[in-house]
Amino acid sequence: MQAKTFATGVLVAVAAALTACAAPQAATTPTPLADTSSLAPTTTTEITPTSTTPPPPPPPCSVGTGACASLSLRLAWLLKDGVVVHGPVAMEPGDASRPTPVGSFKVAWKDKVHTSSEYGDSMPNSVFFAAGGIAFHAGPLDKPSHGCIHLTDADSEVFFAGLAVGASVEVKA
Repeated sequence: MQAKTFATGVLVAVAAALTACAAPQAATTPTPLADTSSLAPTTTTEITPTSTTPPPPPPPCSVGTGACASLSLRLAWLLKDGVVVHGPVAMEPGDASRPTPVGSFKVAWKDKVHTSSEYGDSMPNSVFFAAGGIAFHAGPLDKPSHGCIHLTDADSEVFFAGLAVGASVEVKA
């Protein structure tokens, strides 16, 4: 009888095990993946914009302190001890019928409020450097001068203040 009880106990244990395997399991919800769309990247790269604008041309003159003007470039500079202190700035020279003279000159005189005795034109901030009344002065950049070098109002003020009588002026073709 002991064997029958043992066998019954084994059968009950096997049945319980089989039932446990076949019993419905509790439904589990899968864990969603973490949303990483709002996370910052672990490394960053800073992009520095580069300029595609070429640097301005250096003055073509040999003057160390004074003014330099390039008729072909239509640019002018002020220099001190070989260093550009103002410019390049836009300028308008004379035309073929009244050309701006080329060469090395010295500032002869200056007149803050000048009117041309020959043409009757206003010549603010005039810095005279060549025979015939040739000067740096304020004037239109879209109309040739009568041989002078037109500068904007602001640039003519800087040239007037920066060039003393006797200062060097070099004008290149």
